[in-house]
Amino acid sequence: MKSWRTAVVAFVIDVALVLVFVLIGRRSHGEAATIAGVFTTYWPFFIGLVAGWLVTWAWRRPLAPVWPGVPVWLMAVALGMLIRASAGQGVEPAFIAVAFIVLGVFLVGWRVAAIPFVRRRATRRA
Repeated sequence: MKSWRTAVVAFVIDVALVLVFVLIGRRSHGEAATIAGVFTTYWPFFIGLVAGWLVTWAWRRPLAPVWPGVPVWLMAVALGMLIRASAGQGVEPAFIAVAFIVLGVFLVGWRVAAIPFVRRRATRRA
């Protein structure tokens, strides 16, 4: 897979995992999965995710867990919470903790899980 394709796939995985986080959260709180409701919860974290990708130039090494994985995760959570607070949405300490943990497992975890596949692909090329 060419590097630009890898970056696109990695970005799509990140976007999808943030959406999964939102859907799980809304369901666990008995909130409807309406388009408007999901969008309201999703967009602050999406903006944080995109900012993380831009600041870290994540497309250069999109599968690396430490850089850009960790900063992308931290920016998704931090900016997501700041945007939510600015928009008058809830940012309770328990929600911040859950978002921190779940998005960390999602955004860094899938990159860690991909390491054996990336190494195997690199070995085949050599």
